[in-house]
Amino acid sequence: MEENKEIGDLFIPQGEQEKTVVEKDFMDVLKMVAPGTSIRVAMDDLLNAGMGALIVIDNGNISSAYQKGFGIHSKFTPQKLVELAKMDGAIILSKNVKKILYANSFLSPNSEITTRETGTRHKSAERTAKQTGAIVIAISERKKKITIYQGDKRHELRDSSEILRRAAETLQILEKQRESFNEAITNLNLMELQRIVTVKDVCVVIQRFEIIKRISDIVKKYLIELGREGAIVSMSLKDLTKGLDKEEELLLKDYFGTNYSYAEKVLEKMDFDFLLEPFNISRMLFEELHDKQISPKGLRILSKTNILERYMHSLIAHFQFLDKILLASDEELLKIFQNEGMLAFFKEEIYSLREKLVIGKSI
Repeated sequence: MEENKEIGDLFIPQGEQEKTVVEKDFMDVLKMVAPGTSIRVAMDDLLNAGMGALIVIDNGNISSAYQKGFGIHSKFTPQKLVELAKMDGAIILSKNVKKILYANSFLSPNSEITTRETGTRHKSAERTAKQTGAIVIAISERKKKITIYQGDKRHELRDSSEILRRAAETLQILEKQRESFNEAITNLNLMELQRIVTVKDVCVVIQRFEIIKRISDIVKKYLIELGREGAIVSMSLKDLTKGLDKEEELLLKDYFGTNYSYAEKVLEKMDFDFLLEPFNISRMLFEELHDKQISPKGLRILSKTNILERYMHSLIAHFQFLDKILLASDEELLKIFQNEGMLAFFKEEIYSLREKLVIGKSI
């Protein structure tokens, strides 16, 4: 049974939380072998035929770790690769996987390079990848698995049905977390308009933002592995995360002003365990008491009204904080809006926001 670790009211697979974001270069590797690609068709055909293989993608740095074998220099097709895999040794592909360069090649990496593998084929694959930095693919006929190596990275490809199952489970977690976020942001909206926001209220929303981002990263990795088969998962992910990046940016600008990018960097370094407790966020970002009352600049709330952007920025520049804007007299506000019609429209917009929040509508 897979080990799980509780994340608040969520359950995140232990293996998935260790690293939710794969480095960009390895993401590109996963895209290269995603379902629907020519090389993946060849690998699946080899597995289905009960055949093993060693495949090396030339990065211009592999000459020290192999002997060339038979020169092929032919256009890559899945059928050709399957036929050539009937011979012993490794198959060498061009960097763009457009050509088969050599077959029956002998991998000879440094035997002193440490490896976690036990089988001869997989030991050679891992050592070659570590020594050269090239992408090396080992297909095991006995274990019916495909393992990809690049540098110190190792990734075992899974069947699409298994990835889809995991993606669906993770989307369910994400959906529940989005519901919790919606409650938290609605509460913050109301408190901002009532001028009773505390550091804790803001940190709870930030916490939800960040956990959603990390769960989304897990789903994005699944999407890369799924290739063309991940269309429905992709649509669901977009629906669940729609507008969140912009909302978080506005919130951070509201409470950190020009230092919002620094706040973003601090948040990026926080892991799931640290995010479990909103107090950790308040300590790292605000350096204030958890229950201290604070006021936003008003950028996020005012952007939800229909007033012109120039009026919104003028209000913030003049009054500095949303509290002061909401408490301003008509005389003070007229200095910004310059006519009573625009002032009446602004007041109506704020009243409308309050009414929607009171009856539980999102804004």
